[in-house]
Amino acid sequence: MLELDSALAQLIVDRAMAILPYNINVMDEQGMIIGTGDPLRLHTRHEGAQLVLANRRVVEIDSQAAECLRGVRPGVNLPLFHAERLIGVLGITGEPEVVRPYAELVRMAAEVLVEQRQLQVERHWQRHQLEAWLCQLADPRTDLVQLSAEAERIGLLLGWRQQVCLLELAEEEDLSHRARLIDSLSRQGYLCAPLSARELISCRPFSAERDDQAWLELADERGWGIVRLCVSDPQASIGDLREAAVATRALLAFARACRPTQRLLRLEEHRLSTLLFTQRDNWLMRRWLGPLQRLRAEDTDGVLRQTLLSWRDHDGHTQDCARALGIHRNTLRYRLERIAELGGLEDVRHDQLVLLCLGLDLLEEGTCANARVGPRIGAPR
Repeated sequence: MLELDSALAQLIVDRAMAILPYNINVMDEQGMIIGTGDPLRLHTRHEGAQLVLANRRVVEIDSQAAECLRGVRPGVNLPLFHAERLIGVLGITGEPEVVRPYAELVRMAAEVLVEQRQLQVERHWQRHQLEAWLCQLADPRTDLVQLSAEAERIGLLLGWRQQVCLLELAEEEDLSHRARLIDSLSRQGYLCAPLSARELISCRPFSAERDDQAWLELADERGWGIVRLCVSDPQASIGDLREAAVATRALLAFARACRPTQRLLRLEEHRLSTLLFTQRDNWLMRRWLGPLQRLRAEDTDGVLRQTLLSWRDHDGHTQDCARALGIHRNTLRYRLERIAELGGLEDVRHDQLVLLCLGLDLLEEGTCANARVGPRIGAPR
């Protein structure tokens, strides 16, 4: 329910007096002047407004009547309605015969401003409800039935299929910047909410034609300060959307730890790595990754890791891998044997090397990314 406050009242006064050469007063439901062009009358009681409030009709006061009332000057006072509810009184100072033609115009302008304020309040409420719902979507502790009921209560209609997006922001961005970014995304049809100081969650309709890499480049041009974008695959129900939101948050954590230089990650491309990363503190996982720590320690120049990743990128085809690395096939075979030895393998088997590749993806501090951008390995001497 809209209440007529002093800020809105003064806005009405300022807008009207920018056009008319007469003083304008706005009174609240108690007859107190809360907006006026005469600062001396601010926060004083207006008896003419009290007559308007009591009778719900226009009250005109001439010079003779004004002398009989306290805090009143000649003028026309009109009831100000919103949604058929009396919310205050609007007064224009001057002899009624002179200011009467302007009174209705001023009231009409005031009601337009009141309606705009109400729309702003409703949009703010709607955004607050949507942000709260999105935060609940990413929280696995929130009951799914409750989540569905809340979506229905706030009138949230999702066009399926929907994608979850997680945006990581730069550390130096402030709250006002984040608010502007949320406004920009909302105007593009995204549902968006802050999860933390550096994380935004968003839902958007799936489009096969969308180019997220180009979108990141556009975001850089606009100075949005987006460090990373993680995107889920499209979902067709609230239940799946909830699971996608939780998984995409795990994907973002995986990216921060293991792919610090990669800005765009899609869940469908990193599903297994994300799953394993969520279990990184498991005893079996620690036992599996232990030998890889030795491989990383021994491989100080990154040659072996780069070799292993190149072998994976070429699907284990030794000739293509050796050609890409610029080395002889025998050199590649030697390196793979050394990798197997450091990784705790008894022999060079394709399936075991695949597991080593997968394990490299789970090593933190950007091990995988650093190996990819390391110096090119030349031919053996």
